[in-house]
Amino acid sequence: MTETRTHRIVVVGGGAGGLELVTKLGDKLGRKGAAQVVLVDRLPTHIWKPLLHEVAAGSMDPNTHQLEYAAQARWHHFEFQQGELTGIDRTRKTISVSACVDQDGAELLPARELPYDTLVLAIGCVTHFFGVPGAAEHAIALDTVAQAERFRKRLIAACVRAQNGRGRVGEDGRPRVDVAIIGAGATGVELSAELRNTAHVLSAYGLHRLDPRRDVRIHVIEAGPRILPALSERVSAETAKLLRKLDVDVFTSERVTEVTAQAVLTASGKTIDADLTVWAAGITAPAVLASLGLPVSRQGQIVVGPTLQSEGDPDIFAFGDCASCPWPEKQTSVPPRAQAAHQQATFLYEALCARLAGRALPQFTFKDFGSLVSLGHFSAVGSLMGGLIGGSMFIEGLMARFMYTSLYRMHVMALHGAVGMALDTVSHWLRSKTSPRVKLH
Repeated sequence: MTETRTHRIVVVGGGAGGLELVTKLGDKLGRKGAAQVVLVDRLPTHIWKPLLHEVAAGSMDPNTHQLEYAAQARWHHFEFQQGELTGIDRTRKTISVSACVDQDGAELLPARELPYDTLVLAIGCVTHFFGVPGAAEHAIALDTVAQAERFRKRLIAACVRAQNGRGRVGEDGRPRVDVAIIGAGATGVELSAELRNTAHVLSAYGLHRLDPRRDVRIHVIEAGPRILPALSERVSAETAKLLRKLDVDVFTSERVTEVTAQAVLTASGKTIDADLTVWAAGITAPAVLASLGLPVSRQGQIVVGPTLQSEGDPDIFAFGDCASCPWPEKQTSVPPRAQAAHQQATFLYEALCARLAGRALPQFTFKDFGSLVSLGHFSAVGSLMGGLIGGSMFIEGLMARFMYTSLYRMHVMALHGAVGMALDTVSHWLRSKTSPRVKLH
């Protein structure tokens, strides 16, 4: 007699889509012992990546919004393995995972191999500096909580130094703090508005005596002809108007050629002062994907078909920002957005259950429900799309802010259920009544 081994599903990447997928698979298959479900991620905690600009501005305390992978695994019947993907042996059907070390460099977990029957890659994307001199050294990316926290602390320190005469002085002789944001996509635009709010709050709490609008200057620099190039021209134009009302300097058609410790240089000859620089100008696929022996796109993403299976191996799936998924209606690939990862996670849950049951795999169809951009406490703008409204509709103000907030609440509901989401919402509302609007330390 031979022993039948339980099918093992390994998901690499605990971002929005990856964590939603293993949570659903654990509740459906792991709970019943129908499959082993394993999540692999290089970090021990999860945070919804679209929130990182709020962490950087200090308007969100990451400790209250992070989720421990080990705890989620315990609650939802999957296994968590911490480590970074370093390779795949497709013949032996194993993945290689790096060692984990603590803050002092001591090894916590050794490098190891993990077997799989079905492998799902959802490792997201990383910042692309495009080879600009000084960008990697002097600009801060917003890929992780650690990077966002680093920026926040440097911002507060710059404001404190400026008010005490140890920082930059403007042409009018007043102390001044300059923040340059390279890239006017959603992250750059949302960060600029949050930073304007932060400047007001820091002044109100007495952390600095600078004029929030005149002395704290925020510059958004975009290489293209308009901000938010991935969205409609109307959304772009309305957002630009709102930013200018917030005294945010918007530079378009300005290609950055160099980043120094104190300035950003552009191809037109401009020198833009910068005590702090954020790089939000582009993303690229992680380098490890090119070493796996699977077909990749020009952007380095795993090429997948309509079933989200990689073209090189039917036992390997990929989705989210690390996958190049066809979008036949637009004759392009599915855009790297949170809504795409959410839809693909839901699709893969059903597809993998069908695969284990021996049924044919369905085909993924992306539905574009529009895009929203939050300008913090000031406003929000965006466009809604879909059959319910018969095309597209521009929205702004309170309705847009409500819709934007709902996106995160939908993610929380996917992880904790409706009751858990409601309790989470109430707990954060109560905490906001006894906490400052910006993290001050």
